[in-house]
Amino acid sequence: MHFLIDLQKKAEEMIRHRGERITPGRIHILAMLLSERRAVTHHEIEERLKGEHRFDRVTLYRVLEWLNEKGFVHRVVSADRVWRFRANLHEHSQQHAHFECLRCTKVVCLNEVETTHEFVLPAGYRSREVELTVKGLCAECV
Repeated sequence: MHFLIDLQKKAEEMIRHRGERITPGRIHILAMLLSERRAVTHHEIEERLKGEHRFDRVTLYRVLEWLNEKGFVHRVVSADRVWRFRANLHEHSQQHAHFECLRCTKVVCLNEVETTHEFVLPAGYRSREVELTVKGLCAECV
């Protein structure tokens, strides 16, 4: 139980640190994502929060979209065309790498992969985020 309270405090501090409005939904959903070791679907988030906090589907989608827009989470779509979300542990990172298993569709962040390559964009273009996805088979599916 202390682990969950600590994650909720961390989530609240992350939001407060950026000067954003704190709401129970933002805190609980971000805390839940901070507890995950892999990217999870909207449905998985809904299931994990079911017993503790009830959020309707629309609220959950809106909070996830807000967390993504503000850079608190990364959102990635996998081969099954389902969005998955993972807490962004690197506050200022705009470049992020993932591994997607082609068999079980699990998506994990590759935090140890260096993604600092500077891309040359056409004049007037500005990048917001760069995603690198490595596709293959995870250790459990090999």
